[in-house]
Amino acid sequence: MPRYFARLLCAALLGLSSVAAWGAPSLAGDVIRDLQALEASFEQGKLERAVRHGKRQAERFASGNAADRYASALYRQLVASALAEQKRYGAAAGQLARARQALGPKSELSRRWLREQAELYRAGGDNDRAVARLSEWLDSAPAGAERRDARWRLIGWLAQEKRWEDAARALEAAGEVATERRRRLALAVNLNAGRMDKALDELTAELGPDSSADAWRQAAGVAQRAGRPGVAAGLWDTAWRLGRLERPADYWQLIDLHISGGTPARAAELLDAGLAAGRVVRSALTLSLRATAWQQARDVSHALKARRALALHTQSAEQWRMLGRLAYARGQDAQARAAFERAVALGDEQAKPWLAALKAGSGQ
Repeated sequence: MPRYFARLLCAALLGLSSVAAWGAPSLAGDVIRDLQALEASFEQGKLERAVRHGKRQAERFASGNAADRYASALYRQLVASALAEQKRYGAAAGQLARARQALGPKSELSRRWLREQAELYRAGGDNDRAVARLSEWLDSAPAGAERRDARWRLIGWLAQEKRWEDAARALEAAGEVATERRRRLALAVNLNAGRMDKALDELTAELGPDSSADAWRQAAGVAQRAGRPGVAAGLWDTAWRLGRLERPADYWQLIDLHISGGTPARAAELLDAGLAAGRVVRSALTLSLRATAWQQARDVSHALKARRALALHTQSAEQWRMLGRLAYARGQDAQARAAFERAVALGDEQAKPWLAALKAGSGQ
């Protein structure tokens, strides 16, 4: 880590003999030689000497003309390099801040140091200042790959600090998501910021026949969290048809999603198929679930058949009565009467008034 900052911070000194490349005033020869000697001390590991001499020279030139102030800034940059090498990141960032003050905010070198300040604060654990400096740099940085990379770095920093809303706002300005790592970061930000529709769009855009079961499950789960149960059911069903979801638990989740997602007929069809193939145990629970699904689908014929199958399986007075009431409501008087008679025979007192009403209505 320190050597990274050393390379970063010393970059401006590589061309001291042609400082006009930075749009800066010319330096006197003795100043250039002193800066180069100080840089050599730094490279030789004489860090304390570099810090002491650099600070002394920076103060000496701080109140002079434009060339002096530029020299002062370069001395502070070297001091920052030495401090960063010693892992004194906050102090190094402070030196760069003073160097920037000497040059003014519009200097190209000053803007470069602003980003390096952000990196130094981040390395030192001062995350708020790191975010603030990088955000400031982004506000004036020209468009291009460097700015895009810095934007994603900022999003990552904000996400690590769990500043999800800030990260989501930064994400809006990030543009195209070009790598898998950035796609994962964007998804995490949108999920944690509660932007479920955006997260769902990102997930569904990546889905295909070869997508993993986990990818389909995640997309369906996000659809549920986004309040779109119908979409969740559709995603799960598609994965089921593709053979990506095969476990018994996946099957029952599919049934539940279709019932809650407003497509109960599909749930009932799946139950029919499962019962017919022997994949589903023929129990009171499964038969009741199928009957309820057909009723919710308002399919009278299938609902009556399913209710009758449940009543026959359980031989419950209550189930016979429920079949009778369903048949009666649908105008199937003969079936209703047979169901009520069976319920009464099994000792159901609540079915007697229904049966009496049917008999009265038929004149019996």
